[in-house]
Amino acid sequence: MIDLKLFDRAKQLIESSQKIILTTHRKPDGDACGSVAALAQALGRCGKEVSVLLLSELPEWYEFVFSTRPSELDKDIRIADIESNRPDLVIICDTNSHSQLPIIGKWLEPNDVSVLVFDHHATSDGLGDVELVDSIASATAVIVYEFLRYARWEIDALSAQALFVGIAMDTGWYSFSNTDSRSMRICADLIETGAVPTQIYKNLNKNFSLERFRLMVVMLQRVELHFDGRLATQYLLNDDFKKTGAKYSDTEDFVNLCQRINSVEAAVLFVELPDGSIRCSLRSSGKLDVRAVAQKHEGGGHTMAAGVQLDGPFANARNVLLKEIGDAFAAIDTGSQ
Repeated sequence: MIDLKLFDRAKQLIESSQKIILTTHRKPDGDACGSVAALAQALGRCGKEVSVLLLSELPEWYEFVFSTRPSELDKDIRIADIESNRPDLVIICDTNSHSQLPIIGKWLEPNDVSVLVFDHHATSDGLGDVELVDSIASATAVIVYEFLRYARWEIDALSAQALFVGIAMDTGWYSFSNTDSRSMRICADLIETGAVPTQIYKNLNKNFSLERFRLMVVMLQRVELHFDGRLATQYLLNDDFKKTGAKYSDTEDFVNLCQRINSVEAAVLFVELPDGSIRCSLRSSGKLDVRAVAQKHEGGGHTMAAGVQLDGPFANARNVLLKEIGDAFAAIDTGSQ
């Protein structure tokens, strides 16, 4: 839990600011979008001039959590625009890492703009003047909820929906080991406030485009098992996106699918990006610490969910992670981890 003194400092920082930018990591997921959307709604109701700025494309299935569509950096707004209309405060949600904040992270370094961080990751570059960080929280949305309740700022039905999305997605709809009574109590309150779980589930999980579905089929045809079935790997190449018409954001949560195989303890999805680098999403359902694997190559995340970007081609990234994960399994088996 976060010290209430930090909540108070964060409240004072917001109250002393008028123009606020809310942002999050590139390739925003449900927790990132839900946390940003809920804060934007709450702070707007407090009379603040709030701008939501995403660093990459908003996945279409998260559009419903925002009252207005967010701006995208370098598409709708450029750094020069931010410089000419400087904010009093930048709020960063669901990350505390420079590597996850391209362009705007570099802009923040030499500037004296105040920064407030909401995050639940253990990986940290210490970006904030005030940091509300709790690595035990199942989602950043949990921290945002607790802060808004502390500040006594209204959580309306739209904010409740957004926060519910954040918790549901980061707990795998309450199937991951980070699901706890704290999260469930918050979700119960969010339902009473106006979040409708059945509609949210439909918006998130029964809303695939045909292109996204076809991309998923391509990926599932490439599932390979390693280390006596303990690791599953899958991959997608640039040509797969061109042939199916799918977007790179369409791969969200694909890595979790092969964990339905009963022998699988960990999974990796390799995605070739337009520049030839390989984005690697890692998941664990057992003792393997995928964050430790990712951190060896400047990645990060959680013990059971992490990511890292490696140099291409795909075969190179595959060989690197197979060795790292094989060594990690060996350490677990010998009790040396």
